[in-house]
Amino acid sequence: MAALSDAKRLVIKIGSALLVDTDTGALRQDWLTSLAIDVARIRSRGTDVIIVSSGSIALGRGILGLPLTSLALEQSQAAAAVGQIRLARAYQEALTPHGIVTGQVLVTLEDSQDRRRYLNSRATMETMLSLGVTPIVNENDTIATDEIRYGDNDRLAAQVAVTVGADQLILLSDVDGLYTGNPKMNSDAERLDKVDKITPEIEAMAGDAGSGLSKGGMITKVIAARIATEAGCAMAIALGTRLYPLGKLENGAPATWFTAQTDPKAARKRWISAMKPRGTVAVDAGASEALKRGKSLLPAGVTQISGSFGRGEVVTIAGADGVQLGQGLIRYTSAEARQIMGRRSADIVDILGYEGRAALVHRDDMVL
Repeated sequence: MAALSDAKRLVIKIGSALLVDTDTGALRQDWLTSLAIDVARIRSRGTDVIIVSSGSIALGRGILGLPLTSLALEQSQAAAAVGQIRLARAYQEALTPHGIVTGQVLVTLEDSQDRRRYLNSRATMETMLSLGVTPIVNENDTIATDEIRYGDNDRLAAQVAVTVGADQLILLSDVDGLYTGNPKMNSDAERLDKVDKITPEIEAMAGDAGSGLSKGGMITKVIAARIATEAGCAMAIALGTRLYPLGKLENGAPATWFTAQTDPKAARKRWISAMKPRGTVAVDAGASEALKRGKSLLPAGVTQISGSFGRGEVVTIAGADGVQLGQGLIRYTSAEARQIMGRRSADIVDILGYEGRAALVHRDDMVL
């Protein structure tokens, strides 16, 4: 069974009910302070941490004096606009004393469905993590409509875990795991310590196994588990209402762990290899050898571009003899790729007029 202490890249999902007092709309400062201590300790051992946090609407409605009952879409978006500033500041103030720099990332469902936006989101968060920044991710409730919403941060957190190649996802909840029934209504319900595979029976158990505090309840957590585990990310549902929730989980607090079905890199490679190529990039012998050594594909080694494709689409990579070497997600359009092929990466800004990425296809986005 997975253990939090083993995580190399960790996504933590935090619901509104944990962060914001549901009666007053005020920030639970003592809880956030304890979470920051947990995060600082986890980061100190070299683990990347990404936080997916609800709370902008809950905070905003308190500031604006809006009712705690359901709001009209326009009211929710106004509350999100006000609350998002407060939420970002709250995380900054909590984590700065530990020497942790935070950055805000706002996303919608479209950002994961569109390959170009997906790649941009991935590149941004990868860069933030490489610079030692802890991303604070939330759905962009200020502009999102029902058609482009995740609707719950459980699934959003799972998608973020997939995007950044996390190996663990922790959903902090108001319950300590998945039960065989609703523990508030059935005293015989038992918590599952470990779920190796999500079966129809497991999904049935999730029907009403959560509280009304989250938008989706337990069923959205099981859906999130399916998304995460199929992408190689183990997931836990753990009690988050107490102070130092991650520390308690590390010290053996009860939880339900869902077993990863593969590893993140293998899952991503399978995804890329299953996509239909939109064009071909031919490379010289030197580039072929570099790719086999695990290097990214740079413009200098490209000899020919075939087909029409956009940024983020899949292309075939072919050697000088025409034999297919593999395929990958390209970071330039076909027109741009033709302009910079055979040129040094340092020349891209002069050719295209903007500072592009050094690689045509990054090694993490390539299958050979």
